[in-house]
Amino acid sequence: MSPVQVRGRAIRALSGAVAVLTVAALPACAATAHAGTARTLTAPAAGSGLVTEPDDQWKSVLAFISGAKTTLDMTMYELADTTAEQDLATDAQRGVKVRVILDQNREKTHNQPAFDFLSGHGVQVEWAPPGFKATHQKTITDDDTTSLVLSGNLTSRYYPTGRDFGVTDHDSADVSAIEKVFNADFADTTITPPTGSDLVWSPTNSQTSLLALINGAKTSLAIENEEMADPAVVDALAAAAQRGVDVTITMTDSSSWTKNFDTLAADGAHIGVYAQSAKLYIHAKVIITDTGKPGASAFIGSENFSDASLNGNRELGLTTTDPAILTPLTTTLDSDHTGATPWKS
Repeated sequence: MSPVQVRGRAIRALSGAVAVLTVAALPACAATAHAGTARTLTAPAAGSGLVTEPDDQWKSVLAFISGAKTTLDMTMYELADTTAEQDLATDAQRGVKVRVILDQNREKTHNQPAFDFLSGHGVQVEWAPPGFKATHQKTITDDDTTSLVLSGNLTSRYYPTGRDFGVTDHDSADVSAIEKVFNADFADTTITPPTGSDLVWSPTNSQTSLLALINGAKTSLAIENEEMADPAVVDALAAAAQRGVDVTITMTDSSSWTKNFDTLAADGAHIGVYAQSAKLYIHAKVIITDTGKPGASAFIGSENFSDASLNGNRELGLTTTDPAILTPLTTTLDSDHTGATPWKS
């Protein structure tokens, strides 16, 4: 796939994956010291496992990192946040076994400073397996009991504007599956990712799962994504609009998606876009189906709608039917769509 312009630098289309689960709140964390400065970190209110960025300013994610008691395993496409890096090092210094996997196929240059810092401060760091087009997964697991699945990277320069989400997974089968894949990737050994209770991995079966979610929608589909490049996804969204599903799509505009936006708009999808220079950048990867109806569900993950993301990368995401996630997620997507500029071909 040809390079596309994303956030001011040329990269190739990335991303992928999903998972179904029961979610719960991130653990609260007391004030944490970093580089000599006290920080008060707060987690989402009880009953809600959703983290919404940039609203939360990544406080809950940093609290999750600092809340590890015995182990912390992280897979991250891009790590360029000195606060998060110091928190990982602090975990290691207080006896937590910290292991980190960083992408090398696309982001080695950007990840090298974090790799060097962590390696020098007690953290076990490995480059991701080179066999994937990219390791675009963004997951943190604490104490072998809870995994935080993110759509965004720990890249502080993007925090002020990036629309991203995170969800926690306490399901023991899911967490066990995530850890098995982490251990294999950490050792650069081949694995067929186990599905746990309901996980979906890229490149194993993410495209099939996302298409099933879109094709199963009966009344509505709300979409946010960074890319609109995969023909099968575009065809499925167009078909949904043609059969009367209310399809709303909110993205940051790019000339790379013009042809597909034209197709979707012609078939009845409602598309809203933000300029590249806008204060909000849509980096999230979200699908919400049948809002307010029985069987409503949402997908949140790391995969973009691209062939590389769905079929070539290491990716992970999740789907949930939890109203505590669906309600605020729907509110945010509705607000983002209202604030966007309607697409006109």
